[in-house]
Amino acid sequence: MTIITARVPEELAGMRLDQCLAEMFSDYSRSKLQTWIKAGRVQVNGVVLKGRDKLDGGEEIELDAEAEAVLDYDAEDIPLDIIYEDNSLLIINKPAGLVVHPAVGNWNGTLVNALLNHDPELNTLPRAGIVHRIDKDTTGLLMVAKTLQAHNSLVGQLQDRSITREYLALVKGWMTAGGSVDEPIGRHPVDRKRNAVRRDGKEAVTHYRLERRFKRHTLIRVKLETGRTHQIRVHMTHINYPLVGDQVYGGRFQMPADCNPALADALRSFKRQALHAVKLGLEHPETGEYCEWEQALPDDMQHLLNVLAENELD
Repeated sequence: MTIITARVPEELAGMRLDQCLAEMFSDYSRSKLQTWIKAGRVQVNGVVLKGRDKLDGGEEIELDAEAEAVLDYDAEDIPLDIIYEDNSLLIINKPAGLVVHPAVGNWNGTLVNALLNHDPELNTLPRAGIVHRIDKDTTGLLMVAKTLQAHNSLVGQLQDRSITREYLALVKGWMTAGGSVDEPIGRHPVDRKRNAVRRDGKEAVTHYRLERRFKRHTLIRVKLETGRTHQIRVHMTHINYPLVGDQVYGGRFQMPADCNPALADALRSFKRQALHAVKLGLEHPETGEYCEWEQALPDDMQHLLNVLAENELD
């Protein structure tokens, strides 16, 4: 049980209880505070009030912030590549093929199942503390909150667009310069499993710059301003530079010209989108300090780049 006590500041006099709590306990989300008020876990001078009741200022607040189980998924002994961990934060290097959250067709064997095995207390947090996702076949850095306060902080930073998220992507085609794609994304009008650029979609902004050019491919560094589902894949396809290996948005496989046997084999065998979350930067939920992590490319993507480089020598 976690009991938090505080006195209502005089400057909050006249405000509703739920509004006061949002100001006083900003580490917790408004929805969670509302839930606790309705459950009688907030007392004002020893009395349970309703969220709409107004306060005079100076009252003693007692908040029972005990975490409750919110998930009903099995813990599974799945190895995790943990880059960093402390009392409030986990940074994971996700491998290709690992689904982040259980859904139809993937109720087990996900990152959530692995996290619940690593730390059963994550069962008390929404989505086991996961505040953003990367696709099943995308690799790289992913952040996980370990407390409600950390979860609220990270969600707020995502909403404020203050978190740094950079990716390395290998695309088809020879880019001449970097740029930005500012196009709204929504559900594909025909295929509901895909997304597409559409005028009635949600705002989506992707920035990219050149890292390395090959004969018929380009390695780019991508920085996300927003975080829509499949955003990088949709935006790069929209500007006619689809990701290598993307079997959903990349179109029919075509072998490039001037391709040696080694490269032909490497491209045929690369069955996932060539996308890696390489950098993650955020304000630490507890200390307020800026923290940043980088993760090297996985072996399969690095091998593909090496073969592309060797093909240039032929």
